Amino acid sequence: MAPAGPELISPRSSRVVAARRLAKRNFRGKERLFLAEGPQAVREAVRHPDTLTELFATPEAAKRYAEITGAARDAGVRIHLASEQVIADISTTVTPQGLVGICRFLDTPFEEILAARPKLVAVLAHVRDPGNAGTVLRCADAAGAEAVVLTDASVDVYNPKAVRASVGSLFHLPVAVGVPVERAVAGLRDAGVRVLAADGAGDRDLDEELDKGTMGGPTAWVFGNEAWGLPEETRALTDAVVRVPIHGKAESLNLATAAAVCLYASARAQRAVGGCRSVTGA
Repeated sequence: MAPAGPELISPRSSRVVAARRLAKRNFRGKERLFLAEGPQAVREAVRHPDTLTELFATPEAAKRYAEITGAARDAGVRIHLASEQVIADISTTVTPQGLVGICRFLDTPFEEILAARPKLVAVLAHVRDPGNAGTVLRCADAAGAEAVVLTDASVDVYNPKAVRASVGSLFHLPVAVGVPVERAVAGLRDAGVRVLAADGAGDRDLDEELDKGTMGGPTAWVFGNEAWGLPEETRALTDAVVRVPIHGKAESLNLATAAAVCLYASARAQRAVGGCRSVTGA
């Protein structure tokens, strides 16, 4: 059943204007709110306690995704029925799916991540493309990483494109933002985590490291800029610089693909006999 209430039809409505502003980083930072667009993101936002604050839905979408709007209503979320034009005005996608949520920031203090003694972490250093950032976050979630850290030189994880690219994973695991790379590496190392830089020019080969059995302990992977990788000063901070071997004729791997390979290699090694996790992943 669709939520009751008057339908918002004017893009000039104060609620619509306030939501639309969240497409810009300065407004997101000021309000500590961001947009979650589409049923998958909104569904995950509803499941994350005290995150979703408002929901805009077309009458058709409210009926189609009744389980989402119902869960939002049960959680006390303010729901606005809205015309397709209003949803299109708020949304940053070319083809909106009828649902747009407003969510509170949910980043985790870096100290809390360290206190949890994580076994697998992805660190995004100098990553500027929001789509890549969101995709790496999704890869980290799929591989079973316990945290993602974005350095102060990286893109805003609450950029709408990053949120969409994470496909809900932003709501699944702790994310620290704005951490200087020096602090990230030093803190993780002090927490007993081996810090590896992923770089195509690395002097160590991922396959060889796996064969030698060096990948089973707590590990953080540092991933760099899409175009120019990691600067020398960042690579120098880490314990080793590791390359993903290219066995065919491809010139290189893109950031998200390389991140998936590295994170899954660590996850597999950690779950093997003698790794830092049991075979069952406990």
